[in-house]
Amino acid sequence: MAVAFTTRIAWGAAQRVWGTVREALAVVLPPSLAIGAVGLVVAVVGAPSGAAVLDASHPAGIAGPADPATHGARMDLQVPTVPAKAGVLIFSKTAGFRHASIETGVAAMKQFLAPTYLVEATEDAAAFTPANLERFRVVVFLNTTGDVLDDAQQTAFERFIEDGGGYVGVHSASDTEYDWPWYGRLVGAYFKTHPAIQEAVIRNESKDHPSMVGWPAELKRTDEWYVYRTNPRSVKGMMILASLDESSYAGGGMDGDHPTTWCHEVGKGRAWYTGGGHTKESFAEPLFRSHLKGGVDWACRGAGASDAAPPTAQPAPAR
Repeated sequence: MAVAFTTRIAWGAAQRVWGTVREALAVVLPPSLAIGAVGLVVAVVGAPSGAAVLDASHPAGIAGPADPATHGARMDLQVPTVPAKAGVLIFSKTAGFRHASIETGVAAMKQFLAPTYLVEATEDAAAFTPANLERFRVVVFLNTTGDVLDDAQQTAFERFIEDGGGYVGVHSASDTEYDWPWYGRLVGAYFKTHPAIQEAVIRNESKDHPSMVGWPAELKRTDEWYVYRTNPRSVKGMMILASLDESSYAGGGMDGDHPTTWCHEVGKGRAWYTGGGHTKESFAEPLFRSHLKGGVDWACRGAGASDAAPPTAQPAPAR
């Protein structure tokens, strides 16, 4: 007890001396160095049990936390954290026609998605397992064709989407998995045929959608324009984002109502599709790149995309 009493007297005297020294340091040193000096003395001298330590980060005469560890923990909370990027898997396996633009498209999407997402690309269907798909928020079917997934892989992908994952289909993603009804509902419509590559007028039907922001009311661009087996506008819950003016090119094939980009919700997940992307040149167009980026954003429910559910099926616009 006598030792403790003596220690407290010594500590009190040390505090009085240090008060004078601290004032001098505050004059001759910048605040950050003065605070560091205070911490150094406390670390070397130590504080007796029950003594209140004067914290240089507090006004003079106001005690800081008695436990330096508590103070350190509080300071750690002030360090900003960087949110993890969502994962995007680009899948481009082909079991039918292979587009020459696939490699160009993969490289372009990796480039413009990289600032926002962690991007991987594969043509290996073995990537479609429940455990692996958990690493991603969106799977892009980039110019896939034919039967690309087996039964187990299809089941894993269905679960991924139904549980909240995102799907983005580009061009011949609609020329894929004809014998898988669930995929047909996901993509929205299957490919039927196409005319020659040519310029056509695209009508923007949803200027506020992330994939259509910045597009004019009408835009001329060149691509291979698919004719679909069914009209996705008739699908319940489908939102048509863009359509083609069939009078602006030859071979429209859909009786004047020709959607080319659309989106909808599937279970807890989201699906977005664009008919563009046949040509290599498409992936160098700023508006088409922003179109794809906006589609990924919407499917991922991030990067400014609205969480609002798509409206019910829309009537064809007046011609």
